[in-house]
Amino acid sequence: MRNGCRLVEQGFKPGSCLTYCDGEWKPACKVSLLWRNSTPYRLIHSYAHKSPEQYFSIYQSGCNWSCKKCHSWRFTRYASGTWMSSDDIAKISREYFMRNKENMYREPRSHATSWHAHELCHGCGSCILTGRRSKYCPGKIMINQITLLDDLTWGPARNIISFTGGDLACQPEFYAESARKIKELGLDLWVLFETNGYGLTPSNLDLFKDSGIDAFWLDIKAYNEKVHRELTGASNEWILKLPAEIIERGFILEVSTVYIPGWVEEDQIKSIAELLVQVDPNIPYAIIAFIPEYQLKNVQPPNLQQMMKAFIAARDAGLKNVRLGNIGVFVRNIEEYEELISIGAI
Repeated sequence: MRNGCRLVEQGFKPGSCLTYCDGEWKPACKVSLLWRNSTPYRLIHSYAHKSPEQYFSIYQSGCNWSCKKCHSWRFTRYASGTWMSSDDIAKISREYFMRNKENMYREPRSHATSWHAHELCHGCGSCILTGRRSKYCPGKIMINQITLLDDLTWGPARNIISFTGGDLACQPEFYAESARKIKELGLDLWVLFETNGYGLTPSNLDLFKDSGIDAFWLDIKAYNEKVHRELTGASNEWILKLPAEIIERGFILEVSTVYIPGWVEEDQIKSIAELLVQVDPNIPYAIIAFIPEYQLKNVQPPNLQQMMKAFIAARDAGLKNVRLGNIGVFVRNIEEYEELISIGAI
C-alpha cells in the first residue's frame, strides 16, 4: 500500500479524480480503493449481464477523471457500492459462467470486445418472441444461445468479464489480481478493461499483460488538447500514444469516441481515425452518439447527417472496422436505419 499518487511516482501528472464521500471530496483512490492485510479491495457499485455488450460487466465506483459528459456520474463521482476483493470478483465471474454454461457463446480472444457483439445479435428478441429471426439478424448464433439478460433485453452470454464504470487503472494491483484469479478458474473467460487510458502507464500495462488481462476498450474523449482538458480535467497527451503501446504488447484493442456537437465533431474524429490507422487499420472504432447527461445536459445530441459524415471521415481515413453507436439517438425511421446498413455503418 502506498499513500502518494501512483501516477506522480511514475512521472505522470495526477488525474482529475475527486470523488464525493462522507460529506467531502477526496481522491478516488482514497475512497473507492482500500487495502486489508495486503489485499486490495475496490468499491463495486454493481455487476450485470447487459446489452448491447452481451457480456458480464462489473461497474466500479470512483474514477481518476471527472468527465462533464459521464453517464455513470451517480456512482463514479459519488462513492457507493460494496467492497470486493479479487476473490470476490472471481466468485461472481464463476457464477456468471455457471448460469450460462449450457448456452455460452465462446468468442475467440480476438473478439474479446464490445464491438464484436453486434456481429452476433442485435438484441431485438424476435427469434424468441415470434419464433422468427428479424430480417436484420446477423444469423451467427443458434436461437438456443439467446437468453434473457439482466436488463430484460435479449442476447447471448459471451465469455467475457469486463471492468467498466469508474476507472482506477492508476492503481493496478486490484485489476491484476482479479485477472489472475479469473484465469485460475480455468473457464476460458476473457478479461476486458473499459478505460479512459489515463492509468495505463508503461509499467502498469506490463503488469496487466503478465496478469492475464486480454483486451482494452479505450475511450478517446477528444483529439484536441484544450477540448479534452475541458471535458475531463486532464491532458490527452499520453492517451494519444496508447493505441501503439497497447498493440505493441499484444493486447486486443477497440476504441470509441463520443460525438458531442460543439465539442467533439467530425474533424476530431477524423484525426483520431488517422492516428489509429498509423497503428493498425483493423482496430475496431465506434463513433457513439452523445446523450445529454450530467454537466452537458443542455447540449443537443448529434443528428443523422452529423453521424454519417463522421463515419465516412473515419472510414476514408483508412480504418476498416468503423461502426456507429447509440443509433436510437439519431435514427428516426426504418428508412434511415436501412440507409446506415447500406453504407456499413451498423
